[in-house]
Amino acid sequence: MPTQHLCATAEPGRASCFAQRRTDIKQRLAKALAAAAPSGLSPANLHSAYNLPTTAGSGLTVGIVDAYNDPNAESDLATYRSTYGLSSCTKANGCFKQVSQTGSTTSLPTNDTGWAGEEMLDIDMVSAVCPNCNIILVEANSATMADLGTAENEAVTLGAKFVSNSWGGSESSSQTSDDTSYFKHPGVAITVSSGDSAYGAEYPATSQYVTAVGGTALTTSSNSRGWSESVWHTNTTEGTGSGCSAYDPKPSWQTDTGCTKRMEADVSAVADPATGVAVYDTYGGSGWAVYGGTSASSPIIASVYALAGTPGSSDYPAKYPYSHTSNLYDVTSGNNGSCSPSYFCTAGTGYDGPTGWGTPNGTAAFTSGSSTGNTVTVTNPGSQSTTTGSSVSLQIKATDSGGAALTYSASGLPTGLSINSSTGLISGTASTAGTYQVTVTAKDSTGASGSTSFTWTVGSGGGGCTSSQLLANPGFESGSTGWSATSGVIVNDSGEAAHGGSYYAWLDGYGSSHTDTLSQSVTIPAGCKATLTFYLHIDTSETTSSTAYDKVTVTVGSTTLATYSNLNHNSGYGQKTFDLSSLAGQTVTLKFNGVEDSSLQTSFVVDDTALTTS
Repeated sequence: MPTQHLCATAEPGRASCFAQRRTDIKQRLAKALAAAAPSGLSPANLHSAYNLPTTAGSGLTVGIVDAYNDPNAESDLATYRSTYGLSSCTKANGCFKQVSQTGSTTSLPTNDTGWAGEEMLDIDMVSAVCPNCNIILVEANSATMADLGTAENEAVTLGAKFVSNSWGGSESSSQTSDDTSYFKHPGVAITVSSGDSAYGAEYPATSQYVTAVGGTALTTSSNSRGWSESVWHTNTTEGTGSGCSAYDPKPSWQTDTGCTKRMEADVSAVADPATGVAVYDTYGGSGWAVYGGTSASSPIIASVYALAGTPGSSDYPAKYPYSHTSNLYDVTSGNNGSCSPSYFCTAGTGYDGPTGWGTPNGTAAFTSGSSTGNTVTVTNPGSQSTTTGSSVSLQIKATDSGGAALTYSASGLPTGLSINSSTGLISGTASTAGTYQVTVTAKDSTGASGSTSFTWTVGSGGGGCTSSQLLANPGFESGSTGWSATSGVIVNDSGEAAHGGSYYAWLDGYGSSHTDTLSQSVTIPAGCKATLTFYLHIDTSETTSSTAYDKVTVTVGSTTLATYSNLNHNSGYGQKTFDLSSLAGQTVTLKFNGVEDSSLQTSFVVDDTALTTS
């Protein structure tokens, strides 16, 4: 997989940025380029993968420290945020500030196309993970430690309680002095990329005062999380860094026994360019591209710290994850080289060098633990209706701002129904007709709770049913009418053939990390037999006969009907049929969710849908 390293290898006494830009991404149709979603992981992908809240961070500032100037930073940031529906973040509204290492907004360093790409990766990732945060981009005059360190201090002086550094170089005997001069800022969460040169310690990731951030490969999965991660390691000279410092003393909160000094890393996040993030850069870049390197993981983690809230005034927040290891996704597979002891470079259960304690599962691991201030939000499922004798399956959805586990309870449920306290699934068979006022509550271990209320109507069973077709615009001939879909999904071009008419729904087919969705809400009348049918054509460039790289999942409400993959490719359309009679009396959402990995396209083409009752 070809990538461009945006900064040259650091000379002694200087730092290199770790950003990498992929050069192999191509869209499926040239004429669809403007409408198609950018390749690479989106803000929604990152929030899903790391179980992050979207409402935290307001009023907090994340600092980004880099070298040289990007003259297009503000305008490129505006494009990124508007593309993903994020609020405006500009100098005019006070959300974005771009300054020199001395705090000047007018006398900025020399422009540099390589570091400009690094800066866009950094500020785009802050926007993706903490869209409510303010951003200060502090640009050093050069890539020397003296200038970058001065910029570090300036970021803290300007009020940033979270500072990301996506750069570094080889260790040196002077680094403990640099620690004191530039990185000893109690009450500030400072994150540093662990490096992209595979196994081997780098500075300032090995500073005793910072959070060293390793890198993973992040891919979608059929597990309960929906994602899986392994150590990022492309080859012998490229992958996430790790190792035992030759100079920095071991902090009191770090307890691994194989390294007597500071061990790198502490935590990790996505960094592999093959599973990289979407970034927009026009100074040195040509617009949208997929970026990777531990340059991505550092601002992601800095922003998760911001979502978690302001650190304790005397704390070095690198210690926080060590007290909350159960609130991290443990990465247990992969390595970044050969080493002894093995955990220096090989992932395993618990702590290891390449990924630390793991990746974020909510924000709880990035708080001091003395006061979480968690909030619990329960999604209202809307009014429900069913008939006596009908089986029920309703999944209640709730989120905890700290990522803590939730316990569910419910009052006022129709007779015969109950809620699973661990999963929030309401199930059973309604036995008594009537109108019920239901309240569902979710509570976490800190005592935080949230509730929602809705009406549940249970009608008498029996009665006739009028035969009908319930889906609006079932063959897509009216474009997107009746459907909610990712941009570019409902089309009438010649790239694929329709089953009938000229329009159809085309999910994925980009040959890069991509997610497409297609959905419609529909009410199935009580007492009816209901049947869903649709035609599906799958073509793929994948050559394997054993691995499902690209998948489309078909769901109705909380029920998964089927999952198809590149292994199910066919030469034409095949009709799929499902019995939905158990959902009679409910309003549900029919959804097709297509997820494509980082290479070799698979196209999932849907046409002539129908949901008929009898």
